[in-house]
Amino acid sequence: MNRISIIIPMLNEADHIDNLLTHLLENSSKENIADIIIVDGGSTDGSLDIVSKYKSISFFSSPKGRAKQMNLGAKYATGNILYFLHADSFPPKNFDTLIITEVKKGHEAGCFIMKFNSNHWWLKLAGQLTRLSWQACRGGDQSQFITTSLFNNIGRFNEDFTIYEDNDLIARLYDRKQFVVIQKWLTTSARCYYTNGVWKLQYYYWRIHLKKWMGADAKELNRYYKKYVC
Repeated sequence: MNRISIIIPMLNEADHIDNLLTHLLENSSKENIADIIIVDGGSTDGSLDIVSKYKSISFFSSPKGRAKQMNLGAKYATGNILYFLHADSFPPKNFDTLIITEVKKGHEAGCFIMKFNSNHWWLKLAGQLTRLSWQACRGGDQSQFITTSLFNNIGRFNEDFTIYEDNDLIARLYDRKQFVVIQKWLTTSARCYYTNGVWKLQYYYWRIHLKKWMGADAKELNRYYKKYVC
């Protein structure tokens, strides 16, 4: 039987985590969900108090870093499908059934199409581009499902990356031609764009992709992100 372990890396997500957990429980079937795992990287904003209200949620602490947090969550997951989800991304109704249907078809990894909770024209266009199958249109905000066996076989998330860990894993999956894009909308927050400025942040993201394409290693990408975005 196919069952999903939902793994959510968290760091100071008091504004989103309650709504997300409620959303997940209301938009999935209990029989399809093996566990929901929160892996915290050192929250200080009351996120932990919110999570503690959910007795069915598994909770672990980890050193800060999404790759480290998600790998730790995968270590304790009991489902045969892993679903990595950012704390401010809300998957579509019946996301569990949609994922399991794709796995049954032989698609062992993939994501949903994504839209931002924003009316900014560029962000709306960026969302539409996620409908395409191109690797360049992928990112961690779209969420990521992968069978547990493939995740372990492919080498898990590379913990050298502070950022770009999702894209690094996705690249390895594309190399294997093992990725499907489910044409149902996931909605994610545009908060980072409004904090940094839409065009400024988009420029930084393009530079990061270009640097990686030109051979930059994880340390160089981390330094660039920390200097201009963090």
